[in-house]
Amino acid sequence: MHHRFIRGVAAAALILVAGAASAQDFSAQRLSDEIRVISADDFQGRYPGTEGEKKTLDWLQAQYEAMGLEPGGPNGQWLQVIDLKRLTPQGEPALTWAGAATTGRALTAGTDFTLRAMNDAAVGRVIDAPVVFAGYGIHAPERGWDDYGDLDVTGAVVLVVAGEPDGELFNGPYATTYQSAAYKADEARRRGAVAVLTIVDGDAGSAAWRRETAGAERTRTLTPGSAELTLSGAVNRDVATEMGVDLASLKPRLETGDFRAFALETRITASAQESVEILRTHNLLARITGTERPNEVVIYSAHWDHVGVNENTAGDDKVFNGAWDNASGTVGVVEMARQLKAAPTPKRTLVFAHMAAEEMGLLGAYAYVADPVYPLETTVADINIDMLPLSGPTHDVPIFGKGQNSLEDDLQALAEQEGRYVSDDGQPEQNFYYRSDHFPFARAGVPALMPWHGVDWVEGGREAGLAAWKAKFGADYHRPSDEWSADWDLRSAVENLTLLYRLGLDLANGDEWPTWKPTSEFGQVRDRSAAARR
Repeated sequence: MHHRFIRGVAAAALILVAGAASAQDFSAQRLSDEIRVISADDFQGRYPGTEGEKKTLDWLQAQYEAMGLEPGGPNGQWLQVIDLKRLTPQGEPALTWAGAATTGRALTAGTDFTLRAMNDAAVGRVIDAPVVFAGYGIHAPERGWDDYGDLDVTGAVVLVVAGEPDGELFNGPYATTYQSAAYKADEARRRGAVAVLTIVDGDAGSAAWRRETAGAERTRTLTPGSAELTLSGAVNRDVATEMGVDLASLKPRLETGDFRAFALETRITASAQESVEILRTHNLLARITGTERPNEVVIYSAHWDHVGVNENTAGDDKVFNGAWDNASGTVGVVEMARQLKAAPTPKRTLVFAHMAAEEMGLLGAYAYVADPVYPLETTVADINIDMLPLSGPTHDVPIFGKGQNSLEDDLQALAEQEGRYVSDDGQPEQNFYYRSDHFPFARAGVPALMPWHGVDWVEGGREAGLAAWKAKFGADYHRPSDEWSADWDLRSAVENLTLLYRLGLDLANGDEWPTWKPTSEFGQVRDRSAAARR
């Protein structure tokens, strides 16, 4: 079945004919040629801060200059500078708890707790802080869920349980953003908390606790715009019990929606410190300025980076070329710009954003959202391209996060014109919705869309398509073997790019604002800036 997945580019020159208002001609051959350039060995796997980054950004800028696009970055520049803070624990953290009826004790790092000062100051300290247990730490008004209730947590250390409640209320097999530690930190900080400790449901010898402590001392990169908590970390179940949280008895209540946070008769004194290393990298942005409403912006995004060179990798090939991930998406955005530049200039502005450090945790996109060049409240949508599909034509157009916003309905209407349909990604266990650069936009309330690989092949059906996709992903994802091949079949890539072209052009020439659906967790964020779009 693998041979169906990979075919000659010469056979991949499928041209979809669009209406006169959106005429375009994506070239499978040009896609292939450009992917080959930026995924070659001399681009060194496009790791941030290396010569490979410079070569990549120079190539991108040259493409946009040749097309006649404007620089889209800050102050009329092509590049948005991003200084990433790499934090490494310095010395051993300390945590002591004391109760109203007991003196408590000093806990042992690694055995009882983990603690980091993941903040701009790279240092954290709390002295005799009150402690609150907030269940899952979730406030989801669209689901009628509020673990905090009316409890004031200002100045407190908040204890939370990892994950989210089971069941259809929280999207069934597909996780919501509420399960993430980043969301829990944001919510706690928004309410005035100074620190968050996650309760790991296991004792000091459990596999769950070993997983928690395995990376506790490794260097981490601070996510731009993340919650400025003084401290964050974890305690095991036995320590939580000592401090007044009996998970075994509380768990049934945590799943019902009836639980409300409560203060413990406990105080915490804790400290941690980090050493700091700065990694400088860059986003690159190009722009087509709208004719009537230039301050309203449609963004096409893709990450330009990959994971670089690893001399410790087994075998002779040490370069992680990242041809599929994500030279393909990078070139997809370049070719999108080429086609849109050839069309009549739209009413709204189009931005083509190449994000840095996605492989390090979506950090370039988070940095953009934390310091946006174009206001987020008047950003119409983000259309993200990560790993173009490599197959013949498909009936399906899977997307990450199906059911989130109205962009999927717009895409469905366009797909139906081609006899295709929009579906979910079919892999809830992968948590794909939280793993690419559309997500920082969604988290900030901007409607975002991320298409994926179709597996319902026109030639061979779903069984053949799914098997081929799994084989390709399993063989090459984040491996040195992710290299360009003349045998790639890019017909499905041309199909999808054509749909995304029409979608972006419709948005850029319209006056509608895409909306989040009533069950989406991101609608409440977007609603805070509704006045700017009236």
